[in-house]
Amino acid sequence: MKSIVYSETGPAPTVLQLVDRDLPEPAAGEVRVRVVWSGVNPTDWKSRAGGGPGESLPFAEVTPNQDGSGVVDAVGEGVSGLSVGDRVWTYLSAHQRPTGTAQEFTVLPASRVVPLPEGVGLDVGASLGVPAMTAHRALTVREDGPSRLSPGSLDGTVVLVAGGAGAVGHAAIQLARWAGATVVTTISSDEKAALATAAGAHHVVNYRTGDAAAEIRELAPDGVDVVVEVAISQNAELLSQVVAHRASVAIYADNGGDTTTIPIRANMVTNTRFQFVLLYTVGEEALQAAVEDVTAALRDGVLPVGEAAGLPLHTFPLAETAAAHEAVEGDVVGKVLIEVSAE
Repeated sequence: MKSIVYSETGPAPTVLQLVDRDLPEPAAGEVRVRVVWSGVNPTDWKSRAGGGPGESLPFAEVTPNQDGSGVVDAVGEGVSGLSVGDRVWTYLSAHQRPTGTAQEFTVLPASRVVPLPEGVGLDVGASLGVPAMTAHRALTVREDGPSRLSPGSLDGTVVLVAGGAGAVGHAAIQLARWAGATVVTTISSDEKAALATAAGAHHVVNYRTGDAAAEIRELAPDGVDVVVEVAISQNAELLSQVVAHRASVAIYADNGGDTTTIPIRANMVTNTRFQFVLLYTVGEEALQAAVEDVTAALRDGVLPVGEAAGLPLHTFPLAETAAAHEAVEGDVVGKVLIEVSAE
């Protein structure tokens, strides 16, 4: 089979090599998936970049990319709920494992492989994983809010999504609207406003052209209940002016700076909760809740991809995985997918 590998980290994607490798066999509790699409996220290029050239890896060789979709090709002993021929999506595929989804076949624990509902495209499947599960966690950490998402679970809630044109932002808008929330998102251009609106945001606020705090307060006079935050170092002051009492701010990235200053008094008055989110350490209970709720949303037609749905797709062949990583690192607007094999 064809596989993308690297044996040392490096800031340039030239460390990625296309090689031939033996077809892996699933052990007990594992399944083998013929990968159709491999999804690329910031965590993938950051893991590949590491701390610099020559940094030691936990494995002699690594195949990148956490997310993917495809068809179950072989099933190991003791696996239930998955059969050869099932269309599936995968998550945390490369976490604590040497092989992710940037290869023609990948072997995974059955717990990391999820059946796709009938009629849901494999391109959608490869776009879930990190973005959708991160969005789910961000929407369910509020002290007074639900720990699970379903239609009506966020009725009466105002959700603010920072960066609504990104992959996590897109998923957060869609899941929040599916659950009944009023969704406000901040964007930086008319192009991104159109994408966030297509995703389902009720209101878009361009933070570069006016007083974003005043606009948000006008839209949500009682304040914002849940914030899905991508750039806390830039937005901490804004949030202190717009959050409701007992609001939650879920921080899933460090865009715009890796340190921040948070206004203490203003957030103390509102009893604001700041929650950091990283899928690798949220725990199995939170992961399973996300899998189940995302699957339910898919059945209801939520989380489509493509420009018309607010998330443009940028596709690359497997041999151009390095270019795919560069596109994500360069903050291309939309979702980057690698076409590994034909459906």
